[in-house]
Amino acid sequence: MVALEPQTPRSRPRSDVGLVDRLSEAATTIFHIRGTTLEDQYRFPLENFMPREKFERIKEFARDKETPCLVIDLDVIRSKYEELRAHLPFAKIYYAVKANPNDEVVALLRDLGSNFDVATRWELDQLLRLGVSPDRMSFGNTIKKERDIAYFYEKGVRLFVTDSMTDVDKISRAAPGSKVFFRLLTEGLGADWPLSKKFGSHPDLARQLIKTAIRFGLQPYGISFHPGSQQRDVGAWSSALTTVGQLFSWAKEELHADLKMINMGGGFPANYVEPTDSIAQYAEDIHRFLDYSFSDGWPEEIIIEPGRSMAGDSGIIVAEIVNIAKKSVHERYPWVFLDIGKFGGLIETLDEAIKYPIYFEGSGKPVEIIIAGPTCDSMDILYEKWTYTMPDKTKIGERVYILTTGAYTQSYSSVYFNGFPPLSSYILK
Repeated sequence: MVALEPQTPRSRPRSDVGLVDRLSEAATTIFHIRGTTLEDQYRFPLENFMPREKFERIKEFARDKETPCLVIDLDVIRSKYEELRAHLPFAKIYYAVKANPNDEVVALLRDLGSNFDVATRWELDQLLRLGVSPDRMSFGNTIKKERDIAYFYEKGVRLFVTDSMTDVDKISRAAPGSKVFFRLLTEGLGADWPLSKKFGSHPDLARQLIKTAIRFGLQPYGISFHPGSQQRDVGAWSSALTTVGQLFSWAKEELHADLKMINMGGGFPANYVEPTDSIAQYAEDIHRFLDYSFSDGWPEEIIIEPGRSMAGDSGIIVAEIVNIAKKSVHERYPWVFLDIGKFGGLIETLDEAIKYPIYFEGSGKPVEIIIAGPTCDSMDILYEKWTYTMPDKTKIGERVYILTTGAYTQSYSSVYFNGFPPLSSYILK
């Protein structure tokens, strides 16, 4: 069970409106407002996240593994890939390698037919080593050195993203004649992990970039955007696609340039504490938005770049309780220190943005707690405002299971901060 501290009222994203009624009953069993009366016994809604049988299998598999560690279930990734293919059959999947670059994850997606969104030459080398052909890749990072662009081009990659004049200039020299797509600046409102400001360009600049690409001998291929990671408001796709449609029309009318591709980025959700709409609902709405923005016919190619939604639900981090302590005699909420924290793979707890389901086994009355990591850094606090609960009989040395941690955990873990090694991972056998 998870306890929520009262939050300042705010407008609810459009996609959440339909969830209100469905969540009201669940809220009484999963969530508690801090300071209200808790239930008599600790309960965790495990079946909301995975079958009990699967959890027991993972628990047994990890029994002899040193904590903290990440256990990845490839069956979940396969299922998530097939779900996206079923509900978005018109879209090419370019898996965001950065979400979980485990070799076995990449190899599975390679065999399933996925393409790949690549951010660095090291990811490129990994994909080539695993037998992925360069025509199944895009260089999807707007921030790149000219020598890295040349390296991708040398290896056979011909699809590049851009969002600045200087980058277009670099691509024209290092990857002559390549296809380029232009990333738009988005606000990321409604997303748990927004991707605003740093990436993309305003539509006015995008028009100039398209003109410049043509002048420099590149192929202006399409427009991209990212609605924000763990995006709860499907309306984010609506507003972005409206702008994309306008740019397609402008390019055709003003430049006689026939753009062929839309890259809608990621944004599809994983199953964290706060529920979201289903992939089927996202797909239905996005289909409608495409019809509205491209009433004369959709572009030839539509791309999505799932990362979190593909890998997130596949992982469980197995951790250990290092200490349980209070800061003063009259402290109401005990601190629970785990052997994993922000720098061990849980950086997305920054500002408590991503709220992972955390399962304490055992029984007893629920006790509201603050959860922190093991490092000598005062920011290594996972959850202080949104307070979780544990059974009052929980002891130091017991294991804790952090669910929905298959994406952006191991790949985010630090390299020996305080001497702690990077998070290890295992494929469930």
